[in-house]
Amino acid sequence: MSTHKKVLYLVRHAKSSWKDMSLSDRERPLNKRGRRSVPDMGRRMAAQDHRPDIIVSSPANRALSTAKIIAKQLGLDPSEIITDADLYFCGASGMRGVLAGMDDRYDKVMMVGHNPSMTDFMNTLGNTYVANMPTCAIAVFGFDMASWASLDSTQGELLGYDYPKGPGNFTALL
Repeated sequence: MSTHKKVLYLVRHAKSSWKDMSLSDRERPLNKRGRRSVPDMGRRMAAQDHRPDIIVSSPANRALSTAKIIAKQLGLDPSEIITDADLYFCGASGMRGVLAGMDDRYDKVMMVGHNPSMTDFMNTLGNTYVANMPTCAIAVFGFDMASWASLDSTQGELLGYDYPKGPGNFTALL
């Protein structure tokens, strides 16, 4: 059986607002800078033909808003974004579980979530280390495996990494 390249896009949600202290953590919206940086990151992805087959997001407002804006920039239907509570502060192991259980018909998966889980998960996937993924950072990993269930036994390769104040080119590695 031949292996198919699987691609994972890890997206940390964009900058969120702490203005309204009456909101729960899950309800916090994007702030002005976040609403500005997300479309730019989506356009960078589109310009370099990065297009996931499915987007899985934390149900938190700031993460889901990030996912919807990126989807719009990529010409994807935002109503098809799946939310998974395991992407809301369930750690790198929760994120790994979501990905390992992904339907294999999806070769390119985008996960939108939170720190510190996002950075921790990124650092377990392959050949790289970052101290902290900034808000709206996107890491692109490739895996030579036929099934997402093989995640635990497959080393990923960082294919690209970018963030709002970054180089604007996902092929530029760390």
